[in-house]
Amino acid sequence: MNANLVSFDDVWHRVQKVLGEGEGLPDDVRPLYLVRDLFGKVRISVPDTAKADDAGGQALQSLAVRLYEALAPHCYPPQEAVLFVSQPLLDSLKQTAKEFDGFPGIYRADRLMTGGDWWTVSGAQNNSGAKRCTLFAVKGGVGRSTTGAVLAWHLARRGERVLVMDLDLESPGLSSALLEPERRPQFGVTDWFVEDLVGQGDHVVGDMLAAPAWVQEFEGDVRVVPAHGAAPGDYLAKLGRVYMDKMDIPWTKRLEGLLSNLETIFRPTFVLLESRSGLHDIAAATVTDLDAEVLLFAIDSESTWTDYEILFRHWNAQGLAERIRERLSVVSALTPVTDREAYLRRFRPRAWDLFREYLYDELGVTNNSDDFSFDLDETDAPHNPMEIDWAVGFAAGGSLRGLDETTVSSGYARFLKAFEERVYSGRSGDSQ
Repeated sequence: MNANLVSFDDVWHRVQKVLGEGEGLPDDVRPLYLVRDLFGKVRISVPDTAKADDAGGQALQSLAVRLYEALAPHCYPPQEAVLFVSQPLLDSLKQTAKEFDGFPGIYRADRLMTGGDWWTVSGAQNNSGAKRCTLFAVKGGVGRSTTGAVLAWHLARRGERVLVMDLDLESPGLSSALLEPERRPQFGVTDWFVEDLVGQGDHVVGDMLAAPAWVQEFEGDVRVVPAHGAAPGDYLAKLGRVYMDKMDIPWTKRLEGLLSNLETIFRPTFVLLESRSGLHDIAAATVTDLDAEVLLFAIDSESTWTDYEILFRHWNAQGLAERIRERLSVVSALTPVTDREAYLRRFRPRAWDLFREYLYDELGVTNNSDDFSFDLDETDAPHNPMEIDWAVGFAAGGSLRGLDETTVSSGYARFLKAFEERVYSGRSGDSQ
């Protein structure tokens, strides 16, 4: 490895060292933000209202020199490194800002093109009365759409009013799996996002819900909100505008508003959200911003556990573990029927290791009876997998619009039992 290389991952460690070795900064230049921009280069940002006298100005310039010596090329030259910026711009950095240990009023922050929503966990409460559940995976092809269809079928049999929203916009599948072509609504999620940009969202939201034919057989009810309407139209052009902010409303807030409007129209008791797989912003919104229980689909592969470790480590580093962990439940997707117990003996410790390392409390540190921590084999623990069996009926492409009890039981009996105990939690089935 090149000894002269300053890597992206080493930047904040080096900044911490620079702050510890140099002279202190006067209070009149705080709060101070060290901002890593879209090119990965660090600048110093202070409020334009800061009264940096000669001493303050000299301290900032000294810091700029020391940062450049420690970080280049991940830092701007000293003559370009200090910016006096408006307070609203500094406020926009708070999403990714974190205070340096031991240096009050000095923060680090990243400007991001995508992925910014993984840096927060919304504290907004769902006031609709409906239970929300997100189906998420870091990898595709693990049966989320099939599981969404099975859950809609199962909950409708239980008497629930189920709203199903297909938010896997780049690879929509759940809505087509549930809805007959002739029953698809005129508009879908992408249509609403582009029409809302020009003030027409309210004109399409009422034409986004459709009921599958099979729901007539059940006590409950189901409405499906597809990714696109019956005629996709210029879908790629719409998709390119889905993630737009509208004036001062972030697109994640727009999504939350859309869901609230749909809940007002249909008044569901249960909401199923199929998320996009991977670490994209649309996935972050459904996992962190919509006040939903989250099913984490996984298979026992090195790449799956590595990707989940990236996410868990990030939540831990950003101080978000306590805000997200109680929403999570791991799903063992595509559990092999042959040697299933041997497979789960490998799967369960891998899931436990991730939670124990990054999300669970460290036992013996606080001795608090409310510590959030679980042993390996505790059945109600978030890491203990809800098991979906690999079923030939589903793998062979059996219709998800014509599910029957025998087909569902062959692959989902264990999963549905765990879902009833850990997520469904005694829902009454009464309409709101």
